[in-house]
Amino acid sequence: MAEDPNQWAPATRLIRGGLTRSSFGETSEALYLTQSFAYESAAGADRRFSGEDPGFIYSRYANPTTQMFEERLALLEGAEYCRSLASGMAAVHVALTGLLKAGDHLVAGKALFGSCGWIINQWLPRFGVETTQVDATDLDAWRAAMRPNTKVVLLESPANPLLEITDIAQVAKIAHGAGAKVVVDNVFATPIFQKPLTLGADVVVYSATKHIDGQGRVLGGAILGDKALLEDAYRDIIRHTGPAISPFNAWILLKGLETLDLRVRAQTQTAAALADQIGAHAKVSRVLYPGRDDHPQAAIARAQMTGFSNLLAFDLGSREAAWRFLDALEIVDISNNLGDAKSMATHPSTTTHRAMPEANRLEIGLTEGYVRMSAGLEDLTDLSRDIGRALDAA
Repeated sequence: MAEDPNQWAPATRLIRGGLTRSSFGETSEALYLTQSFAYESAAGADRRFSGEDPGFIYSRYANPTTQMFEERLALLEGAEYCRSLASGMAAVHVALTGLLKAGDHLVAGKALFGSCGWIINQWLPRFGVETTQVDATDLDAWRAAMRPNTKVVLLESPANPLLEITDIAQVAKIAHGAGAKVVVDNVFATPIFQKPLTLGADVVVYSATKHIDGQGRVLGGAILGDKALLEDAYRDIIRHTGPAISPFNAWILLKGLETLDLRVRAQTQTAAALADQIGAHAKVSRVLYPGRDDHPQAAIARAQMTGFSNLLAFDLGSREAAWRFLDALEIVDISNNLGDAKSMATHPSTTTHRAMPEANRLEIGLTEGYVRMSAGLEDLTDLSRDIGRALDAA
């Protein structure tokens, strides 16, 4: 085609990117629910397996529907290559284990999703990988943590659950100076508002379960970066260990991408308004939202993000007050998910970060008074009324 998809604006990429039509000329992308593929001859199968001929072999390796999702997300991210997986945690696990081996060292921010913390502190050490966690906002801490055997740096920005912002470009310089690869979990920012690869990251991971689906339907994950790196680090582990995404889930996520920009921008506008409302309430001792001037890393957020997410967190002083708030909600769901069309709120200390030792939670500032909220697509007036009533009940 004459048009270069790389020259398209994001909204066009989200609709047209990776589009492959069959001979039927369908307007909605085809869903290929197949495990395997047939060959015209034994010699044709041999050429396909050897890589001499292009084409699909088995849906655990690749699938036409899955490939469309990968190509569209890569185009949006500005990445050369994308591999999709069964969930966000599958993406994080593969992203790390594909770059690490026994004797290697990993450095990560202390503020991580609970399951990410389990992988680096409980799982990887079983296989001889050393790990160090640092205050991700402290560049000197990153420098001090680097060792000759440091191979990977992992960070979330904004981080789960208190939306801590890391200076990705500066951490990337430190890591690359030590010979390490940089893996960034970009799920809170979404590819709409932040491009870690342009800031120096080597690998970006997503839980596509969140904003990319955005309607509470399916699980999915993705790893993005340069094709040579992803092929070398991840091709065989994905092929042989089986963390494959189902074609059906990939199709749902592919359709979710069509409205991602519209949804995320609308949700973010709502989150900003709710953050100001919540921050002004007498029951709230602190509200954390990257778009507010009182966020500890507001300047970094403005420098590396073009929008500030639909996530916010606020401190009601105690577990009892946080639970009273949650129980008083009538529109907003109590749920540990995020990025959904439905607004959701959760108590991180007893849900998403329950497995994190209390001392570690306190180290990142996560007291039992905190609530994390994901703004949805409901009318702002209704959400404001529901949250105001629940804050009074707190």
